[in-house]
Amino acid sequence: MAKKNMVEREAKRLKLIKKYKNKRKLLRNERKNVSNFREQIKIQEQLQKLPRNSASCRQRNRCWLTGRSRGFYRDFGLSRHVLREMSHECLLPGVKKSSW
Repeated sequence: MAKKNMVEREAKRLKLIKKYKNKRKLLRNERKNVSNFREQIKIQEQLQKLPRNSASCRQRNRCWLTGRSRGFYRDFGLSRHVLREMSHECLLPGVKKSSW
């Protein structure tokens, strides 16, 4: 189980990402369309004034059951430990243990 504060921090980041998504997108498009270099710098400064945690690249994938961030499988949204346990209990459709 992940620390509770890390899970809460991730939830806070997700909230900030949703809040600033449109503003960030508008500023990026505006920066692309402006030909004057000084104006591009001004727009870039506005982008840098936005909170760092509102950038989508700072979001970390976490297991929805345990909150673990490492060993994450996107297809299921689970960490490797939980994926293994659930697949052994036949709780995941289409997953079976391989043997050769």
